[in-house]
Amino acid sequence: MNNRSYNQYCGIAYALDLVGERWTLLLIRELIVGPRRYTDLLVGLPGISTNLLTERLKNLEQHGLIERRVLPPPAGSTVYALTAVGQALEPTLIELGKWGSQFIPAVEHHDAVLPVGSYALTLKTFFRPQLAQDLDETYALHIDGEVLHVHISHGTLVVQQGQPHDPIATFTTTMPTYLALLQGQTLPADASASGDLHIDGDHSAIDRFLAICGIAGPAVP
Repeated sequence: MNNRSYNQYCGIAYALDLVGERWTLLLIRELIVGPRRYTDLLVGLPGISTNLLTERLKNLEQHGLIERRVLPPPAGSTVYALTAVGQALEPTLIELGKWGSQFIPAVEHHDAVLPVGSYALTLKTFFRPQLAQDLDETYALHIDGEVLHVHISHGTLVVQQGQPHDPIATFTTTMPTYLALLQGQTLPADASASGDLHIDGDHSAIDRFLAICGIAGPAVP
């Protein structure tokens, strides 16, 4: 083991040897929704230095948690993606998010940071499969320039980057409004009336979406 290891014959200690350093779990969080470019990761991790991001990426790649890929033409960009070993951390991140959510203060400032990886994990953290057994719908979330594909099907939830084909509804809003909607602090009708929420498609879909994925859990109409 290296000098930075806990040197303990324990699964938790070995896990922390790999992902316990500052920024590492947040970096994995950003890759949960799909491959990301280096510049995307810098945006999603405000405050991390380029040198530190490069070091974390190199370490995760060396240990088989992430891999580099080159997108096909015309993009041709190099992206980072989770391997099966890295993706297996998703349930742990969801449970850690549930535990940590009890300590999150109320959002009072419009400059609060909620990166794309956190959007996805927040939905998965509070997803209520028992309310979605008879539902099969796809939504598009447009939040401050980020686009997420959300598919709820018979008690399962899939969240990915990108615009879905023919969603039942597209929700366009800002991060503060999105959080207020999830937390039940703002009603969809009020957000729509103020212009803070724009819905294309089935307007009733927002109520189902919030009932199933919202933090406060309003009842399905």
